Amino acid sequence: MTASATLTESPDQERLTRLLQKTLPDARAGVFPLELCPSLRLYLIVPDDMDRRFSPDEVHSILEIPPYWAFCWAAGHGLAAFLLEHPRLCEGKRVLDVGAGSGVAAVAAAMAGAREVLACDTDADALVAVLANARLNGVRVETCMDLDEVRGPVDLLLASDVFYDRANRPLLDAFPGMAREVLVADARVSISDVPPYGRIFEMEAATLPDLREADAFRHVGFYTPGRRDLLSGSAS
Repeated sequence: MTASATLTESPDQERLTRLLQKTLPDARAGVFPLELCPSLRLYLIVPDDMDRRFSPDEVHSILEIPPYWAFCWAAGHGLAAFLLEHPRLCEGKRVLDVGAGSGVAAVAAAMAGAREVLACDTDADALVAVLANARLNGVRVETCMDLDEVRGPVDLLLASDVFYDRANRPLLDAFPGMAREVLVADARVSISDVPPYGRIFEMEAATLPDLREADAFRHVGFYTPGRRDLLSGSAS
């Protein structure tokens, strides 16, 4: 995984580096193409800054101010590739990305032709990253910090690697009432046993930069409630 070579950093890259340095003073943001869909690039943490033992103070800082948005987690990576491979899932639709993180799924939905994309995350720094990544890819994404801010009908709701936190599990019940279609991608937990969700697809994807995670976390399951024909007619 190699960052794009640039003579000068963009204002967005500089701003995200400053946000990263709230957690790790030596960290930097770089521009990286995604392995599964290289047409999509993200500002992510430069991995050279992570290949070492962290001090106790740094570990405490990581726990206190975790920069989740500076990684492209496996499920988001896979979901972005999936949406770009099947653009009809998004074309002309109003799409909501819940727990957006870096905004990778939101950006992919916009690149796939969504009419409107809204990314929601409770982390204000993540929303800065979402907007920066949208600009990097030449698309428009709106942001919000609370699902109560979403007004009007949603055609497609996306969520990736959200349910490792059990506090988020009630969202599984809420999602079907929030959008006409729901697509959940997760490499951390399986939700096949959570009615009315069923697994419709599985693919392999990696977290970027590589965190040397267990192989189990590279298997991304895709789930949808009720409808099992979500992919019908979606081939590009």
